[in-house]
Amino acid sequence: MNKSIEVIAVVGPTASGKTALSIALATALDGEIINGDAMQVYKDLNIGTAKIHPTEMQGVPHHFFDVKEPTESFSVAEYQEAVRGWIGEIQSRGKLPIIVGGSGMYIQAVLNDYRFTEQAADPAVRMRLEAELETVGSDELYARLLRLDPKSAESIHPNNHRRVIRALEIVEVTGKTKQQHEQQQGNEPMYHYLLVGLDLPREILYERIDQRVDMMVEAGLFTEVQSLWNKGIRDSQAVQAIGYKELISYFNGQLTKEKAIEAVKKNTRNYAKRQLTYFRNKLPVQWVNANQSSDEIFRKTFQIIKDIQS
Repeated sequence: MNKSIEVIAVVGPTASGKTALSIALATALDGEIINGDAMQVYKDLNIGTAKIHPTEMQGVPHHFFDVKEPTESFSVAEYQEAVRGWIGEIQSRGKLPIIVGGSGMYIQAVLNDYRFTEQAADPAVRMRLEAELETVGSDELYARLLRLDPKSAESIHPNNHRRVIRALEIVEVTGKTKQQHEQQQGNEPMYHYLLVGLDLPREILYERIDQRVDMMVEAGLFTEVQSLWNKGIRDSQAVQAIGYKELISYFNGQLTKEKAIEAVKKNTRNYAKRQLTYFRNKLPVQWVNANQSSDEIFRKTFQIIKDIQS
């Protein structure tokens, strides 16, 4: 008997049908859904991110949506920590965590042993090194870096005290050089997981994307972006998302309405292409043809799950 699946992730490009499949899986497998889209963590970004509406949830608990203000920044490391917390909490209730979204790097960071350089930090070590800089001087610290991490020293100027101290901090905290710390990560799975990917022929995917953008415009995308623009939210990380940055350009008078809509379509198509490339190259995805009925997509996905657990 194979080990039970601990986490399922439903991935794929935008407009491929991830939401419908995730609801069906959660209903059948007693699961709860965790947001796997980096932009859906933001409040007030609803239409442009294709965020699920409460009426579509069909009683399935959904987690980690609307947790950030549009003015706040958000990192992969933050996502990793929060979602691993949600996975543990859902599992503690005897439920199955199902991550759903198209942000490949974010999902990969959760499922594998990704360690971020900013996590190799210790304020006490940094303060001591800064004090040493004052007492023994930069030449001594740089000589130490040359000895402990010559590779980093090659790329850091001796007078760049901040980077010298940071590289030494990483060595002290992790016992590894910066390069070793970054290389020895991301290869080991943190869970026994299944990645299901929805795939579509390129022309059908692009057609769906164009239709979705038209529906977003009909649903009030311009009003949503104007509300953010009126609040002065024009340069933050949140509104660099596709569907927002193009309409910000419209409200700034840089694009006509028609050009802004076409830019959203074009940029979304390009993003979908990058998503597929990432999932195919970086993750062990089990692909399901999404150009068929929802029932058939669910049946084939469920068969994959049964085969893995049999």
